[in-house]
Amino acid sequence: MGIVSPGDVSATIGTSGVVFAATDQPFLDPQGRLHTFCHAVPGRWHVMGVTQAAGLSLRWFRDTFGKADDSEAYAHLGEAASTVAAGANGLLWAPYLMGERTPHLDPEARAALVGLTASHRTAHIVRAIMEGVAFSLKDTLSIFAEIGVPAHAIRLGGGGARSPIWRQIQADVYGQPVEIVAAEEGAAYGAALLAGVGAGVWPSADAACDAVIRVAQRIAPQSVDSAKLREIYKLYCRLYPSLQPVFHGLHAASTEVRSNG
Repeated sequence: MGIVSPGDVSATIGTSGVVFAATDQPFLDPQGRLHTFCHAVPGRWHVMGVTQAAGLSLRWFRDTFGKADDSEAYAHLGEAASTVAAGANGLLWAPYLMGERTPHLDPEARAALVGLTASHRTAHIVRAIMEGVAFSLKDTLSIFAEIGVPAHAIRLGGGGARSPIWRQIQADVYGQPVEIVAAEEGAAYGAALLAGVGAGVWPSADAACDAVIRVAQRIAPQSVDSAKLREIYKLYCRLYPSLQPVFHGLHAASTEVRSNG
C-alpha cells in the first residue's frame, strides 16, 4: 500500500482492523496501547493499533442474522446501511467481540449494541456496526496524535475498503480524505515489491512504491456528517469505561458457573 514514509498511514478492515503508520523514529506509547516494530525498510519503524473484531463484526451479524450463503450478502448490507443517516438514529456499536487490543488491552471486553429501540431496523444496526468499527480505528489515530505520530494520508485496505459506504464512513469519522490504491492485494503485493527490491528490480522500497503504487480514488469527508460523527465519537469513547465493570462482572459470573458446573 506504499506505507513507507513518515505521515503515510493505512487503515485496513479485514477480520481484524489494523491502523499502521510508518515513522522515521521509534514512537512508544507509555500506556502500551500501540505496538512499535522495525519497518521492512531499513532505518525506519512502524506503529500499529489493532481492533480485534473489525470485519468480523459485520461477518458475525451476517452469519447470525443474515444469509451466510448469499454471495452478495455484504453488498446488500452496505446498500441497506447507505439508506440510513450518519449516527444510525442514535445507535452505537462497541466491537469487542473478541476482547480488545487498542486502546483497551482487555480480553474480557465484550461487544455491545447501545441505544436500541423498537424503531431500529436491520439497516440501522448495520450502519451502527460500520460506524463502531470506524470509531475503534479512530481510537488508534487519536493515540497517534497524542504521542506525535504524523498521519497526513490514510489509505484504506482489506475487505472493508471494497464497500463504498464503509469508505465514506471512514472518511467522515477520521475527518480527512482517505485513499484507495489500485492494487487490492495488500500483503501479497507488498511481499512482491520487497522481493523485487531484493532481486535488484528497484534500488529501494521507496523507489518500488514510487514506481508502482497508484491511488485509484480519493474520498473526501462530508462536512455535515463528519461534524455529527465527531460528536458521536465522544459518546463512543465513554462506552468502554462505563461498561467495563459489567464486562468483568459477566466474565467472573460465567467463570464461576463453569467451575461449579
